[in-house]
Amino acid sequence: MKDIQNLTDNRGVEIQKVGIKDIEFPLVIQRKDKENQEVYAKVKMSVALPAHYKGTHMSRFVECLNDWREKNLLGVDIEGCAQDLVERLDAKSSYLKFKFKYFVDKKSPVTGISAPMCYDCSFEGILKDYGEEDEEYTFLLGVKVPVTTLCPCSKEISDFGAHNQRAIVSVKVSYDRDEHIWIEDLIKMVEDASSCGLYSLLKREDEKYVTEHAYENPKFVEDVLRDVVLALRNNDKVDSFEVECESIESIHNHSAWAYQIEG
Repeated sequence: MKDIQNLTDNRGVEIQKVGIKDIEFPLVIQRKDKENQEVYAKVKMSVALPAHYKGTHMSRFVECLNDWREKNLLGVDIEGCAQDLVERLDAKSSYLKFKFKYFVDKKSPVTGISAPMCYDCSFEGILKDYGEEDEEYTFLLGVKVPVTTLCPCSKEISDFGAHNQRAIVSVKVSYDRDEHIWIEDLIKMVEDASSCGLYSLLKREDEKYVTEHAYENPKFVEDVLRDVVLALRNNDKVDSFEVECESIESIHNHSAWAYQIEG
């Protein structure tokens, strides 16, 4: 059958990214001190399309995903999957992003009752092929961690109480392929930088603890961001990072927000 995608295009426009997005697929996640967890991810995949090709072969993206899933490596070896895409589609670069829900068994702070806590996470793989075995690969690990913030100003000016709210801290880190950063460690680092972490299950004793702990540990959105930035700067494994903190204010009809990127 005639391969229309391989026909020559004469417009001279190289497309930076072309591919598929929002395909749902199972993904193998390596867990800290536990067996691998299979999650369901929403996937975006693309390659750079040379100017002379009329189109890319969309079916090959799914074929690549399926082959790596059958090897039980989809998620464990993002780099290998990215390299496979480049070879299958005769491209100079490839990009993959997997967004997924990750569950961590988290114990309540006083009663110690364990319940699953859900976090939005992502893996990104970026491969650039410069020819003659000269490649540049970047892996990005992303987490979104819900936490509590309590306003230092509100605490200072009030005779009793202080307004507190949920905040979402988004962190994305890159690190050397010879290193490894666990999702669980990244989550804990963020929670330690907040007024207090969140829990799926709390009894009365636990509620008392988290309320008082947040009150004793007031933080602006700027404080949370700065403490996360310092923790990442002090982590020798981290090459670059991006941090965003959004505090969903309880007494304002807007969010407070802070952002930092380094590396």
